[in-house]
Amino acid sequence: MNGLVYYLASVVLWTGLVAQLPGLRRHRRDPLKLSLCAVIALSGLCFALGAPPTVGLINRVTGIPNLAALLTYGAVIAFSASSLVLIVHWRGSDRARARRTAKAWLISYLAVLVTEAILFTLGNTPVERRADFDTYYASTAFIAEMIVLYLMAHVVAAVTTTVLCWRWTRHVKRWTRASLILLAVGWLFTSAYSIFKLVALTAHWLGHDWDKLSTRVAPLISVGACLTSAGYILPGIGRRIDSITTLVRLRPLFRLLTEPTTGWPFDNPLSWRTLGNVDLQLTARETAIRDRLKRLSGRFSEQVRQSAYEKALDTGARPADAEMIGIAAMVVVAARTDTQQPTIRGTGTVGVRVGDIDFVVSVKAFTLRTPTRTLDTSQSSLIGLAKAIEAPIVGTALQSSRSVSA
Repeated sequence: MNGLVYYLASVVLWTGLVAQLPGLRRHRRDPLKLSLCAVIALSGLCFALGAPPTVGLINRVTGIPNLAALLTYGAVIAFSASSLVLIVHWRGSDRARARRTAKAWLISYLAVLVTEAILFTLGNTPVERRADFDTYYASTAFIAEMIVLYLMAHVVAAVTTTVLCWRWTRHVKRWTRASLILLAVGWLFTSAYSIFKLVALTAHWLGHDWDKLSTRVAPLISVGACLTSAGYILPGIGRRIDSITTLVRLRPLFRLLTEPTTGWPFDNPLSWRTLGNVDLQLTARETAIRDRLKRLSGRFSEQVRQSAYEKALDTGARPADAEMIGIAAMVVVAARTDTQQPTIRGTGTVGVRVGDIDFVVSVKAFTLRTPTRTLDTSQSSLIGLAKAIEAPIVGTALQSSRSVSA
């Protein structure tokens, strides 16, 4: 059962890694993307290596008792280092300084990994211990030092990351803030993992049997690694959720401006290969909306806008909401009716005198339009407009316009 839990955690984490691979291919040299993928991959590896069936398999295949313990320690240390590097690149505005700090962390933890391997080689662990390696060899020369070094390296990374994430939450919002809170809680759990093991080791050295604190409690707390990995993934998922939400909220405005009755069909459909790319669909939808609004600008009626604006105020709407309803009424009337802006057209010739010489200039055609209103087409304004076109006042304005036209 314990092995199943470990493997399920690995599958979940590596599934998140697969979702990051397309972005990794596009940004192979981005240290932030590289460190993010490393964190997710190593987190899943920690669970896979820590599963009791995996421990037994590694020891049996290699013929080296407890080699799985060294590999698991190495994976945890590498995960700790990659997490520190990720935080450094994530919050660092000075890239040169971030690179130097990340390099220092990597060198330090690489030294820890090498020392771990040396201590394991010098020590003697003839008896395989799948669940209680830490406490069983807590008094063995070189192995005890290896265990303490591993736990201290993990505690340093956990506490440092927790403090950095918690401090950073005061300066960010939304998905980044939620991600940092999740990371802080996750690292708090993982730091407790090492602390419980250190307490169990200390009790062992003092002659007390607190081994259960290490074998039963600590693995449960290690699930905090899942929380930390989820925290690293959350910003990307959050942005995708925002894109999907915005895509849905813009749908009424998009349909209004691109359906056949408006005379402006959507002439840039996406291919089936891009159906899963939400960001690309959102960009295409926003571009189509802005293009149609630009084409309709010559048909906007300031009178319609002002009338709807005043009616909205009379119903108790806030000025900002009333203004958006007025603009929505103006857009809907322009899209649904055939009212054209006044134009002046003409053809003929014009006489021009330059000095003592007369010229005759042929003018084929010209068009003059009255000034049009410029709309704010930022994403937030388009969302507000999409919501406002469904207001009852907008429908009333459209009916009044059609009555006047009839």
